[in-house]
Amino acid sequence: MKLLRTIRLDPSDTFVFEKPAEPGEWAVSGAFEYWDRDLNALTGKERAAFRGGFLGVGSMGRSTLVQIVNADESERAEVVETLARQLVAHFGAPDVDTARAAAEEEVAFAESLCEYPPEILVAVHRTVEDGTIREAFRSLQAAQSGPKRFRAFNFHEVHGEEEIEERVDLAGMIEGKRT
Repeated sequence: MKLLRTIRLDPSDTFVFEKPAEPGEWAVSGAFEYWDRDLNALTGKERAAFRGGFLGVGSMGRSTLVQIVNADESERAEVVETLARQLVAHFGAPDVDTARAAAEEEVAFAESLCEYPPEILVAVHRTVEDGTIREAFRSLQAAQSGPKRFRAFNFHEVHGEEEIEERVDLAGMIEGKRT
């Protein structure tokens, strides 16, 4: 079986998100975090997390990219249990047994995103359409002629939906943090 792990190719997640996920932790989509929120009122880092962040299960932080990795049954069970405990601690689930069913669904959805071979990176883009959260997932594959290891900005193939037109001024965000 395959699951998702967070990956950090550069330090951008540390200033894009209020709470960045730790590299290498298990991840799920995490869109459930926004089900009862006024999505039009989101701004800044909170909006960035909604629009393009996977949820790190251990830290409850966000990651721009996740990597498809092989996992075994015990690792999957660990992800479900950790997420169930987080749902109780952070989202008001009444108990772990009740939360386990929701965690199981979220992990199953993460598994469904792992149709590509291990090592492929996945990105998410969320929007709101008619009051419903819409998620578009893209797989990123390293350039065939490039080095074997993933490096920031060394990707050339995108598989998924049409190109999304969005520009983020990362340098401007860094400058804003320094002042």
